[in-house]
Amino acid sequence: RGLNMNPINFTNISTATTTTVKSGRGALARITVNTTASGAITVYDNTSAAGTKIATLPSSAVVGTYEFRCRFLTGLTIVTAAASDITVIWE
Repeated sequence: RGLNMNPINFTNISTATTTTVKSGRGALARITVNTTASGAITVYDNTSAAGTKIATLPSSAVVGTYEFRCRFLTGLTIVTAAASDITVIWE
């Protein structure tokens, strides 16, 4: 069954921080790295920087779009270890 991605939301992150993008169930469509990553980018299915890890993009992640098309149950939290400019596309 296809992943319903409507409506699509976005969150831009450009500092070294922990960002809870969404609390509760949802879907992560993609992450666009707008400038080459300065530090690792870690994605969690949680409302904090712990628990089930969805993915880690390394500090060398180049400019581009990384597709995930996956569901999360608890929440979506992104940790940027350095001031990387990324855009998270989610539902």
